[in-house]
Amino acid sequence: MGIASGTGSMQFLTYTLGSEVFALDIAKVREVLDYPNVTRVPNMPEFMLGVINLRGSVVPVVDLRSKFRMERNEKTVNTCVIIAEVNVGSDTTIVGALADSVQEVMDLEPHQIEPAPKIGTKLHTDFIKGMGKRDDRFIIILDIDRVFSTDEIAQVSELGEELSSAPRTIAAA
Repeated sequence: MGIASGTGSMQFLTYTLGSEVFALDIAKVREVLDYPNVTRVPNMPEFMLGVINLRGSVVPVVDLRSKFRMERNEKTVNTCVIIAEVNVGSDTTIVGALADSVQEVMDLEPHQIEPAPKIGTKLHTDFIKGMGKRDDRFIIILDIDRVFSTDEIAQVSELGEELSSAPRTIAAA
């Protein structure tokens, strides 16, 4: 599945995790928040930081560094949460993704996007839509719908539903 098969430029929100630049299709991004107060939830997967209250809705926040087995980083003034829509099957879940910093909204032409690398059978790169090229750098374009397994998204989605239906004092904590 290549994204470079269309015509015309595509827009991506670029952000960093460590020294790497990643991108999400801008159509999947709802907003970017300064790092909010995150409430830890017991028994969640390691990559799940907790939940935030986003205008009355409980939104799970995930640490993409942890998900990608990258070294953890201290929060800085640039640390933020990208609120994105994740589709699994016919369900849409709103997820916050922790990023070290947001860079810019970038247009990429089809000729600037290479197919995702094939690294072998043991390493899964299905979640990489492609590799954008700008100047001398590569930008890893993620397919946010494929970063998490169906089970992981179900767990995150169920958590949001449970906490949203909890008494107001618990959900707002």
